[in-house]
Amino acid sequence: MKFSKGLAAITLGTSLLLAGCGGDGGADGEVTLELFSNKSESVDTYKGLIAEFEEQNPDINIKLEAPPEAETVLKTRLTKNDLPDIMSIGGNATYGELAREGVFHDFSDDEVLTNVQSSYVDMLGQLVGPEHDGVYGLPYATNANHVIYNKEKVEELGIEIPTNWDEFVTALEAAKEAGEIPIYFTLQEAWTGMSVWNGVAGNLVADDFAERKNNGEASFVEEYDEVADKMLTLLDYGHSDNFGVGYGDGNNAFATGNGVFYIQGNWAIPEIVKANPDIELGTFALPSNDNAEENDLVSGVDVALAVSDSTDHKEEAMKFIEFMISQETAQTYIEEQKAFSGVEGVFQEDPVFEGIRVNFEEGRLTSFPDHYYPAGMGTENLVQDFLIEKNKDAALQTLDSEWDKVQNR
Repeated sequence: MKFSKGLAAITLGTSLLLAGCGGDGGADGEVTLELFSNKSESVDTYKGLIAEFEEQNPDINIKLEAPPEAETVLKTRLTKNDLPDIMSIGGNATYGELAREGVFHDFSDDEVLTNVQSSYVDMLGQLVGPEHDGVYGLPYATNANHVIYNKEKVEELGIEIPTNWDEFVTALEAAKEAGEIPIYFTLQEAWTGMSVWNGVAGNLVADDFAERKNNGEASFVEEYDEVADKMLTLLDYGHSDNFGVGYGDGNNAFATGNGVFYIQGNWAIPEIVKANPDIELGTFALPSNDNAEENDLVSGVDVALAVSDSTDHKEEAMKFIEFMISQETAQTYIEEQKAFSGVEGVFQEDPVFEGIRVNFEEGRLTSFPDHYYPAGMGTENLVQDFLIEKNKDAALQTLDSEWDKVQNR
């Protein structure tokens, strides 16, 4: 999943009656609610949706906050008992940590729960843990880690879309021999390495790794050896400045013809197309497994909608949730964000995703491995260090020790 980058807090709403954080009442019975988002990319989409909601509900104003380092901000606000009324946050370890604190509304008895896909509800439940019975977030937008490719270049090179690891390496070799950059990396920003890590590990490591690791029954040293080897193999097919280019510049570079393949998530596609509206893109699941039948698409909850259990305006907050969960609103969101939907009956029809549509149709999906790593572990920095130093044994040992440190705090 992509993390929010360098965006000042954004305020929306026809009335700025909210002096502090969290919702408040205003003149003439108006209510202002705070919507907190951890994604800078969705701000413009939320602007449009909020305007539509406010038009339909003139007595409810929505103030949107999308600060940099959003997860850190949210956890800090938790310690001050100052949670926003409504939260649009990633389905990762931070979500699980917050849900375990008992600060989110439980949707278990709400009709709105019937409108979202149960498989993603279960995925969020796994983040919280079996000892906490309840549904504390609604899966709204889902995402996927995949390989994005330049269709024109792939066709010119006569490359067949690979379905297993050997075929992928063969495709990379063909691109390299043709003088192309096989994979465009943006490893100046550590989080971008996790797109590759998750794509590789998702099909090589058992789904219950995190649970077994916490029970002392698994380790990175024992189960991530092949992941590390294949990460280093992919790195060899990068460009001359793998660690000197950031995400934004990488999107622009790929858009203008640098690279045949780009290992990222669906969130990168709008940025690439914005830089070059004429580019033709395709996608496929990263085939890290030697067996084609075992290569699933890494997918998870990109946006979970949660409501503070202590908000003074739960009825109004639920009105906004119901608006968001409607099929019409959900369709608008995924079309603008090039995402997939956790809402029943809402489908992503963009042809760029034709190569991975079968994964959704057949349920050939696997979770983001790092969503189940402990929050605060700093995995992206550890993986970046590994790719720079290329010392596999030391890196895997460090991942084990850092996990244990966080768990033992």
